[in-house]
Amino acid sequence: MAKLVSQVYGEALFDLGVEAGLLDALSGELDGVCGIFRENPDFGTLLRDPELDKDEKKSVFDRVFEGRISRELTGFLHLLLEKDRFGELFSVRDDFEKRRLAFHKIGVVHVTSAQALSEEQKEKLRQRLLATTAFEELQIHYREEEALIGGLQIRIGDRVVDSSIRSSLARMKESLMRVSLTEKA
Repeated sequence: MAKLVSQVYGEALFDLGVEAGLLDALSGELDGVCGIFRENPDFGTLLRDPELDKDEKKSVFDRVFEGRISRELTGFLHLLLEKDRFGELFSVRDDFEKRRLAFHKIGVVHVTSAQALSEEQKEKLRQRLLATTAFEELQIHYREEEALIGGLQIRIGDRVVDSSIRSSLARMKESLMRVSLTEKA
């Protein structure tokens, strides 16, 4: 299966970061650059304009970022400009960050509960997740959703553990519907 553009460039930047020993520094710089483009969307539009010469784009970019980001990141972003891939910047950043977190064995966890968890509950959950995964560190994002009624939904990457009451009720309903249908047949 062919890799997405963001994966190709994300991997290239990741490899550069590892080889140069700048992985975390590049992550911080890239976040800052993306923040500037998020706050100033017209700047990004200018750099993606097909009417503007690539050398002019690089020149504009350099006037804004020269001395503010590393030579390595500047060269990488010049490559995106040169290859007309600057529109992929945010996707490249996301792919790069996934690789960086995996390299450091940091898991990103999304926990949804019916009501706010206490600090003690959060710590017990964190310890349990660390014990049952290969991660050495976790970034846990919490949110509440009353419709769950009770229990938790935990998402790590593409894995989901759903112990919510809402989910249990839905499974019971489905099971009862199957029993009801087979009895009528």
